[in-house]
Amino acid sequence: MSAEPNWDVEDPAMTTRASGRAIEHVGPVLEGQLIDDTLPQPQRRERTESRRRQVAKDFVAAVVRSPLRFLGAVFRGVLAAGRLWRRWVSVRDYREAAEQAEKLADKFADIRALTLFRWKVTGAVLAGVSIGLAVLDLLYGVLVLWVAGGVVAVALAVFGRRKEGSPGRKAVLSGSRTATWTMDPDVLVEAFRGAKLIGKDETLRLVERATRVSGGWAVTVDLPATRKASDVIKNRDALASALAVDEVQLIVDRVRGAGGHAGRVSLWVSDRDPYSTPAVRTPLLDVSRWDAWKPLPFGRDARGRRVDLPMVGTSLLVAAIPRQGKTFAARLAAAGLILDPHVRLYVADFKAGKDWAAAAQVAHRFVAGDEPEHVLALLEWLRELIAEVQGRYRRMRDLDDVVCPESKVTPVISRDPDLGMPITAVFIDEVQVPLDDRSPVKDGDRRLPAGECVGEALTWLARKGPAAGIVLVLATQRPDSQTIPPGLRAVLGSRFALRVMDWRDSNIVLGDQMNTRGFDSSRLLASHKGVGILRPDGDADEVALTVRTDYMPNEDWQTICSRGRDLRWAAGTLSGQAVGEVADRVITSVQKLPESLLAVVEYLAVNDRKFVPTAELVGALGIDARTFAEQMSELGCPPTRHRLPGSDGRPQQVRGYLAAEIRRAVERNGRAADCVSSNLRRGSVQNPTARKSL
Repeated sequence: MSAEPNWDVEDPAMTTRASGRAIEHVGPVLEGQLIDDTLPQPQRRERTESRRRQVAKDFVAAVVRSPLRFLGAVFRGVLAAGRLWRRWVSVRDYREAAEQAEKLADKFADIRALTLFRWKVTGAVLAGVSIGLAVLDLLYGVLVLWVAGGVVAVALAVFGRRKEGSPGRKAVLSGSRTATWTMDPDVLVEAFRGAKLIGKDETLRLVERATRVSGGWAVTVDLPATRKASDVIKNRDALASALAVDEVQLIVDRVRGAGGHAGRVSLWVSDRDPYSTPAVRTPLLDVSRWDAWKPLPFGRDARGRRVDLPMVGTSLLVAAIPRQGKTFAARLAAAGLILDPHVRLYVADFKAGKDWAAAAQVAHRFVAGDEPEHVLALLEWLRELIAEVQGRYRRMRDLDDVVCPESKVTPVISRDPDLGMPITAVFIDEVQVPLDDRSPVKDGDRRLPAGECVGEALTWLARKGPAAGIVLVLATQRPDSQTIPPGLRAVLGSRFALRVMDWRDSNIVLGDQMNTRGFDSSRLLASHKGVGILRPDGDADEVALTVRTDYMPNEDWQTICSRGRDLRWAAGTLSGQAVGEVADRVITSVQKLPESLLAVVEYLAVNDRKFVPTAELVGALGIDARTFAEQMSELGCPPTRHRLPGSDGRPQQVRGYLAAEIRRAVERNGRAADCVSSNLRRGSVQNPTARKSL
C-alpha cells in the first residue's frame, strides 16, 4: 500500500529556498486550447452588395405575394376542413374498422344511427353559432361579424398551410415546372430525386439561394456525402427533364477552388435557348496588336462569360461536320497570332477556297490547293520545321540560365531577332487531305505514301515542337480513327469539337470516354453554328465546357490580316513568301517536265496507244530499266500489268504503262507549274515588296 503525500508538513529545504527570492503573483490559471493559426481558419462570409439587393428583392416579393398566399391558404383550409368534417359526419373511421373486422352488416344500424346523430350535432352547432352572431350583431353592430370572419379566416389559413404529406395541402403550382424550384427549394430536391441523382431519403443543402444571373436562374447546392458532382454533369439530360427545361438551357458545373469540393454543384437555368441570339463579334477588331503569349479571346459560354484560349505551348485540333463553323474557329485562333508581329505563320489551305486567302500577305509560307504537289509542298515545310526545332534545342542548350532557365522558348527569346526563335504557328485546314494522300515519297531509304510521311512529321512536331515555340493547329471535317492517326491525336493538347455525327467521332476529338462524362458534341443542334465543346490545355479548372465562338466574317478577317502585315512591316519581321523569298526557288523547279516523263510523252506522240510495255519504252529511249522504273514511280506513275497477244497469238501478261496514267502524271506536273506561276502573279499584285524582288 503506497503512502499518500502529506502536503500540510512544511519542508525546511523548500522554505529556505523560497525565502531567498521574492514570490511573484501570476494571477489565476485558466484552461485553454492550443490552436494552430497556420491552418485555414473559418471566416465570416461578407454580405456583398448583390446579396443585399437580392434580400431586398425577396422581401418586396414576399410582401407583394402575401395577400395572394393568404387567400390561397384560406381556400386550402376550407377544403381541408370540409374533407375532415365529411370524414367525421360519415363515421368513416367506424365504417373502416367494421369492414376490416368483416362485421359491416352487423354494425350497419349502429353506423347509420351515429351518422344521423352527428348530422344533428352539426345542425345544432350551426344554429347556435348563427343565433349567437345575430345577438352579438344586435348588441355591438357589424364589427362583431368582421372580427369573427377574421378569426375564422386566420384559423382556416393556419389549418390550410402547406404541409408535406397532408392530403390536399401539397404544394402544387399549375403550368410549367421551369421556375417552380426558384420559389420552392423542395421542388429542386424532388427533381434530383426524380433524376435518380440522390436517394429518396437524401436531400440537398442550399449553399446559395436562387438568384437572377445573365438572363437565367443560378443556384449552388451541396450533394449528400456519397454523391459526386461529376455524376450530375453526366446525367444533365435527366435533370433537365425533371426541371422541365431543354438540356441546352441547363448548365451544370462543379464548384472548384477554395469554395468548392467534389460534391458542390452550380446550376444555371436559362430563360431561353442561350445560343439563339446573334453571336458577338470578336474583340480583336478593337485592338491594334496582341501578345501571342496571352490567351486570346475565343468565345463565350452559355452564361455570356468570356472564354480565352491559350495558344503558345500547346496545339489545337478543330473538328466538325461541314458547315458548322470549323474554319471560323481556326481563323479565330490565327487572328490573335497574326496581330503579334513576332509570330511566324505557315498556312496550308487544302479546301482551296477564299477562307484563308487574306493570310497570304502575312504568312511565311502559304499554299492553297488539294493536289499532290500541294501535299508535297506541305511535307517540305514540315521537314524544314523539324530541322528548325532540332536547331533551336541545340541553341537553347548553349544559352545561359538567365536567358533560358529551361529548355523552352520564353517571351524574351521569341522576340529577340538575334536568336532567331520566334513563335511559329502552323495552320492546316482540311488536314485529312494530306493525311490521305497516297503519292509515293522517298523518305531516306524507304518509299512511303505522302500521307504517312505527313502524319509522322505532324506527330513529331506536336510532341516536341511546343517547348520550342511551335504552335500546331489542325482542322478537319472527318474526325474518324482512319483519318487522324491515334499517335497524332494523343499529343494534341487542346481540342475543340463542334457538331459531329455520333459519340464515337466526338470521343476521337475530345478523348476516350468523354461522352460518359457528359461531353458529347454529337448532341449539339444543327442550328447552333459555331457552338462546340472545348477541352483546353493547361491549368483550366474545367475538364471541358461548351463555347460559342466569336463571330468574325471575311471582311473582319481581311482587316486583321492587313493590320498584321502593317505590324510586321513596321517591326521588320515580314518574311518568307510574304516578301517573295520563295519565288526563285520554286520557278526553277518547274521550268519544264522531268526528262524521263518528257521522253515518254514524245514517244507516245508518235506511237498513240492505250498501253506501252516497259521493254519497248526502255529500248526506244535507251535507258536502264531499273532507273526508268524508279523515276516514273517518283512521278506518281507506277507500272502495271496488262494482257497483250504474244508472237504465237496467245494473250500474255506484260509489264508496262497505261497512256491514261502517263497523261495524268503530265497534268499533275503541268498544274504544279501553272499553280506556282499563278501564285507568283497573285503575290506580285498583292505584295509590293514581293513585286520588287521579282
